[in-house]
Amino acid sequence: MDKKFYTFLIFPGAHGQLHKIRLPFYIVHLVLAFSVVGIMTIAALANSYARMLLKVSNYNNLRTEREALKTQNRSLENAVTTTNAKLDSLQSLASEVALTYGFGEARRPGFPEAALALAAQTNSTVESSYQASLYAFNLIRQSTLGPSADVGPLGMFTGDEAGHESVPSIWPVRGQISAGFGQRLDPFSGEGAFHSGVDIRAPYGTRVDSTADGIVMHAGVESGYGNEIIIDHGFGIMTKYGHLSKIFVVVGEEVKQGQVIGAVGLTGMTTGPHLHYEVLVNDTPVNPMKYLHE
Repeated sequence: MDKKFYTFLIFPGAHGQLHKIRLPFYIVHLVLAFSVVGIMTIAALANSYARMLLKVSNYNNLRTEREALKTQNRSLENAVTTTNAKLDSLQSLASEVALTYGFGEARRPGFPEAALALAAQTNSTVESSYQASLYAFNLIRQSTLGPSADVGPLGMFTGDEAGHESVPSIWPVRGQISAGFGQRLDPFSGEGAFHSGVDIRAPYGTRVDSTADGIVMHAGVESGYGNEIIIDHGFGIMTKYGHLSKIFVVVGEEVKQGQVIGAVGLTGMTTGPHLHYEVLVNDTPVNPMKYLHE
């Protein structure tokens, strides 16, 4: 059986020599088949590469959206934290005013029934809860200390049952107030922020004293405050000392009013050597300047 051939004639030019190439039939078909397979492979690779580029683009878009959502979430968390701090401060101020002027004095003998009745007298849940708590506090105060028990603006006992040394009434360090309590512009973000204490500027290494008798609850590093000391003075009162360069006390140690507990420093987020000082009543920051005597 004669084999079939494809004959290709090549003319290199008008004066060139004619070339003739004969290829078997199956070779031409193999070349065509490989060409088709090659084209299909290249097309598949191109399609796969295009899909990969599309996925990368979608991934980058999703990552950008995720970062934007994270930033928005952090902003919302900061706003909520600031709002909660403001509410806590206002609640503390309201409690101080109410206790100072004697609102909510106990007038009924039955504690649970009277508290529930007082709560039912108002349409506001928050107001009724506050009035019921205030009533319970006054009732406990009178039942344990008598009607003449004195309650000061700190929301703590100020009579003989709580000595002067238990009240944070002295300066932790002598210096200039560089930032007060309440709203201010944050020195790092430049945005409005609630400052839960006072900043007292003093030279690096200046001694820091405990403002009242108490027990050390924390003595170590805290985010933002650097080296920090927290002292519990009883009656729901605590004081906080931040940005210290040195700490001279340990957790559980009893300290006395005026005792050296640390030294002014630059630790944490600070723009210069100073002491961040806070007074907290029932975990709510209050203005320390009300209790610092000259």
